[in-house]
Amino acid sequence: MRDLPFIALYLACLGLCIGAVELARATWEPPPPPPPPPLEAVAIAVPPKPEGARPTTGQGDEGYRYTEEGCRARDGQLRDLCFQQLAIQRGRTDLDGGLAACELIAEREVSLECRSDVAEAYSPVDRDAALAVCPAIPKKKWRDQCVFGIALAWSTLDSPWAFRLCDQAGKWRDFCRHDVNGEIAQVDVDLALEHCAAEEGDLLRRKTCWHGIGKYIARIDVDGAFAACDRVPAGPDNLYRENCIHGLGWGASETAGVGFLPTCSRAGPELDSCRLGVAYNLKRFDPGAALDICRSVGRADLKAQCEAFVGGG
Repeated sequence: MRDLPFIALYLACLGLCIGAVELARATWEPPPPPPPPPLEAVAIAVPPKPEGARPTTGQGDEGYRYTEEGCRARDGQLRDLCFQQLAIQRGRTDLDGGLAACELIAEREVSLECRSDVAEAYSPVDRDAALAVCPAIPKKKWRDQCVFGIALAWSTLDSPWAFRLCDQAGKWRDFCRHDVNGEIAQVDVDLALEHCAAEEGDLLRRKTCWHGIGKYIARIDVDGAFAACDRVPAGPDNLYRENCIHGLGWGASETAGVGFLPTCSRAGPELDSCRLGVAYNLKRFDPGAALDICRSVGRADLKAQCEAFVGGG
């Protein structure tokens, strides 16, 4: 009988302990799982150095060379991008080898783009053979891009021929004329001005021709760009000269950024067009600054146009 108080006390303590454990189990929540490891980005413009690449032995600034073995060792998108770079690398001297590398690309769209890239790369070696690649590309977008790329490759090698080749660039014809004539303007401004003065095509095509001159020269020589735009005729509603100055603002701000804005004062009556050019360029990486520039534009029509373009996504 003397043990009864002890047994009673033991049972009471045991009950309290079991109750506490059950209460804790009822209210316990597991800790949140650890965050997943960050995913490696694969949407890149140029693949990283692939395994199996060997050092460059020739001239150039590539730093390394792609190999078929190295590309095969990669997976998915990186594999396709690697083969695309291998194709371009081969295409500088070996048209068939470059096209063969394109056939190893799994993604059809990338494979078609690759053919266009190879034709452009090979065109300085044999432009007729390179051009023969374009009609065989089954999708119009890349078939026309093939012609555009070859024209660009020849813009300073045979400028008149390159500019006329843009007539065959299909959906990219106007873009081709803009870029090719811009490249020409950097080495022969008189010929570039002559091309635009021929007044070919509709108003949009004529405007963009003058725009390319201002944009491309301003990339390398702001003073030269202002001098070239001074030679541009006013055109309907002053659109020719305004487009040249718009291109100038765009091209110069690619290097100087928003810091180029004070120099726009040199544009005189086309000051606002220069501001628009800067804003259009900045939209790509600093839309807030671009919108601020739009708000500083004095002409109501250009201000509205600027805000619509920059704020339009």
